[in-house]
Amino acid sequence: MGSDLSNEIMRRRTFAIISHPDAGKTTLTEKFLLYGGQINLAGSVKGKATARHAVSDWMDIEKERGISVTSSVLQFEYDGKCINILDTPGHQDFSEDTYRTLMAADSAVMVIDGAKGVEPQTRKLFKVCGRRGIPVFTFINKMDREALDSFDLIDEIEKELGIATCPVNWPIGSGKDFKGVYDRESGNIVGFSGTEKGTKGGEEIRIPLSDEEASLKAIGEEAREKLVNEIELLDGASEPFDQEMVNKGKLSPVFFGSALTNFGVEIFLQNFLKMTMSPLPRVSDAGVIDPVERGFSAFVFKIQANMNKAHRDRIAFMRICSGKFEAGMDVYHVQGEKEVRLIQPQQMMADDRHVVDKAYAGDIIGVFDPGIYSIGDSICAPGDRFKFSGIPTFAPEHFSRVRQVDTMKRKQFVKGIMQIAEEGAIQIFQEENYGMEEIIVGVVGVLQFEVLQYRLKNEYNVEIILERLPYEHIRWIRNRDTDPATITGTSDMKRVRDLKGNPLLLFVNSWSIGMTLERNEGLELDEFSEN
Repeated sequence: MGSDLSNEIMRRRTFAIISHPDAGKTTLTEKFLLYGGQINLAGSVKGKATARHAVSDWMDIEKERGISVTSSVLQFEYDGKCINILDTPGHQDFSEDTYRTLMAADSAVMVIDGAKGVEPQTRKLFKVCGRRGIPVFTFINKMDREALDSFDLIDEIEKELGIATCPVNWPIGSGKDFKGVYDRESGNIVGFSGTEKGTKGGEEIRIPLSDEEASLKAIGEEAREKLVNEIELLDGASEPFDQEMVNKGKLSPVFFGSALTNFGVEIFLQNFLKMTMSPLPRVSDAGVIDPVERGFSAFVFKIQANMNKAHRDRIAFMRICSGKFEAGMDVYHVQGEKEVRLIQPQQMMADDRHVVDKAYAGDIIGVFDPGIYSIGDSICAPGDRFKFSGIPTFAPEHFSRVRQVDTMKRKQFVKGIMQIAEEGAIQIFQEENYGMEEIIVGVVGVLQFEVLQYRLKNEYNVEIILERLPYEHIRWIRNRDTDPATITGTSDMKRVRDLKGNPLLLFVNSWSIGMTLERNEGLELDEFSEN
């Protein structure tokens, strides 16, 4: 059994796809699934011509707005490997969901639009990858359109993100002059013949660059001469490939291609699987947890309510960190301090779910949540008692007071807002002395207010009015014994509590934070919640 378990874990690859909106991340995800045989024809993603929607987008608002609001989990088999893709929202207003998802991944694929280069959101997401030290692979997309100079793109990634790069292949032209890529390892030109969108495409033509006659015929004299000069420059200037540096997140292998026309996707997938690692050990309060040596353990990184309209359900997504999961097994919920059975364990193909009998370290499973799990919770075998290091709660930057239109629907309102808050997309604060009568919602990005309004109406039949508040800064009070009422504050300060009863202060101006600290000796304020 030991070797079977080890083999199953070793063939797992779990990665997150991150990008700025519209860089083509969803299209790339679909093409991966195409190679894994999961879908026969990739949907024309958010295309107006057809009513089909991306496989990984399931929430109604996503289909209407054409944005990914939540992270989906997709699993497929390719070339003997079992691959778990964590697709993340590209829109900056949902970056907190992406941060949490990155905690569940062992590596990240960064998709960059060849015409736009590194965009603000890419920088923000990259910082999280850097903090975790996970390997980052770069796919420069949309080479079938006019793109920036390839050397400039590489240079920008290195400067903006502070990571060395190693191009694995190199583009031959872009836009209507896009002829294909040069594979640096084999020395072959891989030709591009404008393969049919949405299918695995025609045969790719491979010609050694050293075969002058054949390569001239394939790409023409001008393109060949330019390529020879660029490769010479590249060989002299770029970092050599170093697997150890890749593993440490210090060197990003770079691939050029076009997800829409399906060019360069399989080359990327094959190389990526060679260069990525099987599930990594995880840090816990009992030391490092080895994926093969330890029994079953997992942590909750996402909670999603109402994934299935027919069954008002709540799913807790868990990343398995070690051992093997078997349906019906009893496990220990560390934060809940009790043994539980993971009910209706399932894996996702977007909103198409199937029940799983077994899953291994590296896999993601969704289990029915009767309301007992929170983001960051640890689950382990009954004999074990350890917690994985927590997932930070990010400080919201926008605040609104929330009121329901119909006061008779108080019960649905409280239930809906609590459930959405438990998913981690919004944070709820109560004003001192008002309880749930006065609710303040804090979000990282303003679009989340719209999603809140939409979901309360569609999932709970409750209409709300949002009144924007001027606060921009939030601080948790570290001193547990301090009564917030005794704090001498500034005129723009508001005292509130979070759902766990922790006292917080909201400020309109950043300088007020310093003044409040000066006026209250020994007061300690923090931007992050420890919970």
